[in-house]
Amino acid sequence: MANKIPNRQAICEALMAHAETDPELFVLCSDSRGSASLAPFAERFPEQFVEVGIAEQNLVGIAAGLAACGKKAFVASPACFLSTRSYEQAKVDCAYSNTNVKLIGISGGVSYGALGMSHHSAQDIAAMSALPNMRVYLPSDRHQTKRLVEALLADEKPAYLRVGRNPVEDIYSEAACPFEMDRAVWLKGKGQQVKAALIACGEMVRPALEAANRLEGEGVAASVLDMYCVKPLDREAVIEAAKSADVVVTVEEHSVYGGLGSMVAQVVGEHCPRRVKCLALPDAPVITGTSPEVFAHYGLTGEGIACTVKELIK
Repeated sequence: MANKIPNRQAICEALMAHAETDPELFVLCSDSRGSASLAPFAERFPEQFVEVGIAEQNLVGIAAGLAACGKKAFVASPACFLSTRSYEQAKVDCAYSNTNVKLIGISGGVSYGALGMSHHSAQDIAAMSALPNMRVYLPSDRHQTKRLVEALLADEKPAYLRVGRNPVEDIYSEAACPFEMDRAVWLKGKGQQVKAALIACGEMVRPALEAANRLEGEGVAASVLDMYCVKPLDREAVIEAAKSADVVVTVEEHSVYGGLGSMVAQVVGEHCPRRVKCLALPDAPVITGTSPEVFAHYGLTGEGIACTVKELIK
């Protein structure tokens, strides 16, 4: 049965479970409790919920103020606005001040589909990763999202977490979800010599795994890394994957500039030079369509990724 629970709902459930015993947890929204699936939190814990309205700069500034008073502040707003309109507040009030604010970018990437470039967040990995002290995470499914939120609740450092709008197929299960903070998860091919190492983050992990399975059926070995921790990047895992492969292919729902592919290429170029191919969104306004239609157009599907790999290893 296809999963019908989006990652944003998993975030709400994890926050509600924690709020039961921690009155210091505060959740803030910018008129986005519905789209962030946080309405249940607001209804159950109204004294720990702050509705700022459509004012993203104030949203982050207030969260930083709460954090400076010892609160655990979780901010939820569309990624396209949170990573641009409130960038200075993320830079100064959160990262520079090293405050305990967790920024949750909802409906990331091309989740808003037909609304176009104004509502797409194809630059947020690059922008947030450029801020000292700011960590960047893109979990791949609801189970990993839950584990990540639980880990973020346990520390006091700023972070940016991006999730999509729609449910994604499970990669893990509640009983089997290997998770270690800031360490990538090997999904396939660890310790094996392969033709291609596929390194993906967020919603692109599923098609990367599907591509590896397709390739395996055609006699082409490929490894898969779930790099949910884009910053700090798991450099050791990248080096291990690259050393055991002829080519490295990164897959992300982000601009081809400044994201996961750029970071992986830097590490590979320095430590174990290999050919690196970055599969991402183009440096142009993305076509109009649903997420699946956009992914298919740009080859960000299991079939498309597999075809790219086969071209690279000819």
